[in-house]
Amino acid sequence: MIKKRRTRRLASSSLAAATIAIVLLAPSLAGAQTTANATESAGIRSAPLPIFVDVADRWGIDFQQRSAPEKKYIVESMSGGVALVDIDNDGLLDIYLVNSLTVDSAKNPQAASSALFHNRGSGKFERLPDTAGVDYPGWGVGVCVGDADGDGHDDIYVTGVEQSRLFRNRGDLSFEDATKSSGVSVNGWSTGCGFADPDRDGDLDLFVSRYVEIDLDDLPEFGKDKTCQYRGVSVQCGPRGLPGLSDVFYRNRGDGTFEDAGKEVGILDADGYFGLGIAWFDANDDGWIDLYVANDATPNFLFLNQKNGTFLEEAFPMGVAVSEDGGEQGGMGVAVGDLGNRAKLDLFVSNFAEEYNAVYQNKIDFLVDISFASGSGAASLPYVGWGSAFLDADNDTWLDLLVVNGHVYPQLDRSKLGASAPYRQRRLFYRNQGGKLTEVGEQMGPAFNVPRVSRGLAIGDLDNDGRQDVVINDLDGKAQVLHNRSAASNWLTVILQQPGPNHRALGAKVTATWTSKTAGSDTEAKKDAAGTSQTSSARIVQSGTSYLSQSDFRVHFGLGQATQVDRLVVRWPDGEETVHENLAANQFFELDRSQTSASATIPRGGS
Repeated sequence: MIKKRRTRRLASSSLAAATIAIVLLAPSLAGAQTTANATESAGIRSAPLPIFVDVADRWGIDFQQRSAPEKKYIVESMSGGVALVDIDNDGLLDIYLVNSLTVDSAKNPQAASSALFHNRGSGKFERLPDTAGVDYPGWGVGVCVGDADGDGHDDIYVTGVEQSRLFRNRGDLSFEDATKSSGVSVNGWSTGCGFADPDRDGDLDLFVSRYVEIDLDDLPEFGKDKTCQYRGVSVQCGPRGLPGLSDVFYRNRGDGTFEDAGKEVGILDADGYFGLGIAWFDANDDGWIDLYVANDATPNFLFLNQKNGTFLEEAFPMGVAVSEDGGEQGGMGVAVGDLGNRAKLDLFVSNFAEEYNAVYQNKIDFLVDISFASGSGAASLPYVGWGSAFLDADNDTWLDLLVVNGHVYPQLDRSKLGASAPYRQRRLFYRNQGGKLTEVGEQMGPAFNVPRVSRGLAIGDLDNDGRQDVVINDLDGKAQVLHNRSAASNWLTVILQQPGPNHRALGAKVTATWTSKTAGSDTEAKKDAAGTSQTSSARIVQSGTSYLSQSDFRVHFGLGQATQVDRLVVRWPDGEETVHENLAANQFFELDRSQTSASATIPRGGS
């Protein structure tokens, strides 16, 4: 996130040329028609932009983080996770928003309340009372979801500045603090987290990233030395100059209790890098779940699963440790998605200003930095990126990319840097046009082009209408619920169920294949003589992603004009595959591994 030394300057001649090329191609209000014409001439269908409307007030989501206005300490700049979780298994996504404290209020855990909003259907949410048990986790930072004890109800894990907490779901709209009894009491400033079953034993293990060591009673003095300056402006100190904290991996004993097993399995952070966003996903497509960690101002990690209960850190040979020119970046948010409809899972990482957001194309044996070639790199340079997600906003079959932004130094607005590096920043929305990303956020209305200071972001279909919605937790300002009102196209949402503790099938890869008349693109689909093409696209069921947040476990496919999914392949967390054919569009399909066929369903309470 924060300033750091770099091994080489970003603007090498080749990257500078790429930057100029992408900037010339980026659309503006004046040049939108030119871009549309160019798109059509390339054989890519032009269509209206997706439409999102903030309905937080209308739907009853009244929440604002407690935030120190001056952010004189780094610990006051980083919080704001959000989780979309079905706490009562009624088929409707509920919303949990994490609140933070300030240095002045740190001794009073009840000075700021996190909030759990129960989805009642038809655009109505009800804030659950304090008796739900999740309102006061202390100084909250991030959140992830998983069934820690395997009882069929999703539990909530909240990372924090002094201690993280596991809230066990009782199944009656209430939770109990099971932190100590389960053995996952992480001390120190923890940030990202995620549940997964990397050893295929059927239960869920837990990874927690940690940031810097900080003593709230002995904080570094604001602006005191070079690690507390940004372009000559006095700012908060860190993370450079502060000691880092090692990450933690907890193995589930099978009874809902955990043991610290990081050293044993090889998930190590001996140098105490500054860990933030994380992603469990199968990076090399071998059927075993791997772990990516975005580190701030230090090289990133990619722990490859060795298929024997251990991991090997391979970020450098896999191509995802540092920038294209070898510089350490300020990694914050992480997204995983099939950017090019190649049935492979690509990786996105949001970074600090002037460090470009990174897009890595998955080649199985390694990942290639295509940030500038894809169109994402240049547009991101002025922004400090946080929550990130791939989503097919208009169901046109291509995953778009949303990144929320906001600086960490309010002092910049009162300096000569305010114009070029403002504290409040607009969102970036990259429209995917056949595998190429075109940044159109300025054209997307106030939900995207009004400058804000955003942190956490989660994606999910809140009203079960087949369109993915967005929830954003701002550091300064109210949370937003962006209802997707884009023009209707076909879709399929898949809900996985399997016997055992990992009942949500976290780590499963789902690949859908459909036939459509979509015109030319970079896809590896094969066209027939009639001009139709067959497209395959992949998704993964994940716990903990974006920036310290949790998105919908259900996997969503936009199908464009296709009326069915011809073939759906589910690779379950233990590596076994099941195949389902001829699934009609515009349905939720619940795939129960214990049964032989899929069932079409509209979840209870759906609109």
